[in-house]
Amino acid sequence: MRNRIDSSELPRRPSIKIPKQARAIKTRERLLDIAGELLEEVGLEDISTNMICARAGLSPPTLYRYFEDKHAVLQALGMRLMERQNERLLGWFERHVPLGFQSMLDNVEGILRETAEVTASEPGGAWIARVLHASPRLAHIRVESHRFVTDAQMEVFDGLVPDISREELWQRIRLMIEFGYAALEMMAEEDRIPSDRVFAETARVMRFTLLGKED
Repeated sequence: MRNRIDSSELPRRPSIKIPKQARAIKTRERLLDIAGELLEEVGLEDISTNMICARAGLSPPTLYRYFEDKHAVLQALGMRLMERQNERLLGWFERHVPLGFQSMLDNVEGILRETAEVTASEPGGAWIARVLHASPRLAHIRVESHRFVTDAQMEVFDGLVPDISREELWQRIRLMIEFGYAALEMMAEEDRIPSDRVFAETARVMRFTLLGKED
């Protein structure tokens, strides 16, 4: 079993394809912000490109320069949320990897809180997360993102959890990630459990899932 982690093993941050011109970037981001707000207001079934254009004060042809249709807008929303969450996770790794395995275990609750902050700061963030479950056309975004996060953590944890194969470790990490996101999504809907309890208990379950025992 390894005792130290090499920070060079961290995966590189994925590139994000966005327009090159500053004005185009600003317009695209504004359209996504408005789409997120409308998604929260009217839901998946009723949101439309015409509604987004009306709120933005732009013509439909302008929107179609950036997005083919409503589903392309929703896909971009999902990808943006996942990418921002993943950026925060990779930053968390960069801070804690040099401090060792135990530091990461001790700070699982911290990354849960950071992920929740990213979602809350995203226009319509909680609803975007729901749409990634509800729409078969968008589910791949969530699955691919969670697999990316799993692979990223494999690079760090491989050799640190004793007596298990790489396949078993990958599966534990994948389950751990799914538990974490499920709990955060529940927290957006369930008001009978204090958020501090959700963060603490979810972190405990995630550590147990990774280690196969109470830490």
